[in-house]
Amino acid sequence: MQLENHQYTIQGVDALAIAEEFGLPLYVYDADKIIEKIGLLRSAFSGTPDRSVNLKIKYAAKALTNVSILKLMRQQGLDVEVVSVNEARLAQLAGFEPSQIMYTPSGNAWSEIQEALEMGVQLNADSLPLLEQIGQTYGSQYPIALRINPSIAEGGNFKIQTGHGDSKFGIPIDYRDQIKSIISQYGIPVVGLHIHTGSDFKDGNTFLKIADVLFDLAMDYPDLKFIDFGSGFKVRYREGDYATDLVDLGAKVSAAFRSFCERYGRELELCFEPGKLLVSESGHLLAGVNVVKENPTRTFVQVDSGLNHLIRPMMYDAYHDIKNLSNPNGAEKSYTVVGYICETDTFATDRQLPEVRTGDVLSFENAGAYGFSMASNYNARLRPAEVMVYEGKPYLIRQRETFEDLLRGQEIIEFEEELVKN
Repeated sequence: MQLENHQYTIQGVDALAIAEEFGLPLYVYDADKIIEKIGLLRSAFSGTPDRSVNLKIKYAAKALTNVSILKLMRQQGLDVEVVSVNEARLAQLAGFEPSQIMYTPSGNAWSEIQEALEMGVQLNADSLPLLEQIGQTYGSQYPIALRINPSIAEGGNFKIQTGHGDSKFGIPIDYRDQIKSIISQYGIPVVGLHIHTGSDFKDGNTFLKIADVLFDLAMDYPDLKFIDFGSGFKVRYREGDYATDLVDLGAKVSAAFRSFCERYGRELELCFEPGKLLVSESGHLLAGVNVVKENPTRTFVQVDSGLNHLIRPMMYDAYHDIKNLSNPNGAEKSYTVVGYICETDTFATDRQLPEVRTGDVLSFENAGAYGFSMASNYNARLRPAEVMVYEGKPYLIRQRETFEDLLRGQEIIEFEEELVKN
């Protein structure tokens, strides 16, 4: 590892010093950046008393589930949204009360849903068969929310759009009458309406389209406590990229929501479930350069990481800025940055970077969301350690995996040796 030209810091802590202390590859999260994003979202909805709304932020845990991250969210006054019972368990371990946990299954096993209900979390039902099963089994015992699919195709990459008509997520708004029939038949209490249509929305206009659907449907259910708009906030990944205009969003959605509450007859909670918005920019994946490989058509930089640690470039064609921490002032050259996986695992093609040398340390930016949480042991590779920088000090919040971790749970069969005749 080459340590000259220390210029890149996280909360004033030299990133190369963090790499030296904890090893590579390594995920590093900036707690201050997370707190900053929470503040920005809150301030977007903090109008004058006569223009304010009762805002509830629920962190979408799937973006980054480390318990220390969850504890930070709780410390900042957030609730949490989970999509599996294990995420709910992690949230409880982080100190969240069951009433602060929204559980949104997507075709999950009935046994898991029963376990979540018995934990006391808020269930967000996303299919007619699930509503029927809840009614038959529990009748009016558990209050639920309804996840609605509005048949609105918005957002960025089609893989992250969840509200269009062909999506597996939510109950299609076309089934409005069927939903109401099942709810009425079993007396199921409905306390919330929820829509999440995907990611990468530029401003508040898309949420206003969603609002029209939810506000109209809300009139079918007189005992609601909240309306949940999910998420969809666009994060800036590179210079010149757009991000969701939170001020515009707050102004437009707040005005629409206040008007709705007046029609509804009382004030409800307005909920959002940001994940990427809160943690993406906080995260840095630090990786060491193994080889700089000259080919006739391009120069490859091969690092000690791959799609097993950061799958977004290969899965979503996602762009991540890359910084050469060891040689930030080097002459720029064109490189294709790739991983060490026996699979095409390209991070960046023909990217201009300060001269890269074997042993340099690179930082993949905006790696906080869906980085470690989607990591795997492909090629029997170990998942990296995780560090959080909090109040200017780096803390290890997950140990690096070991070979023994790969073997944990395996039962090895002993076979009799056979003689092989040539």
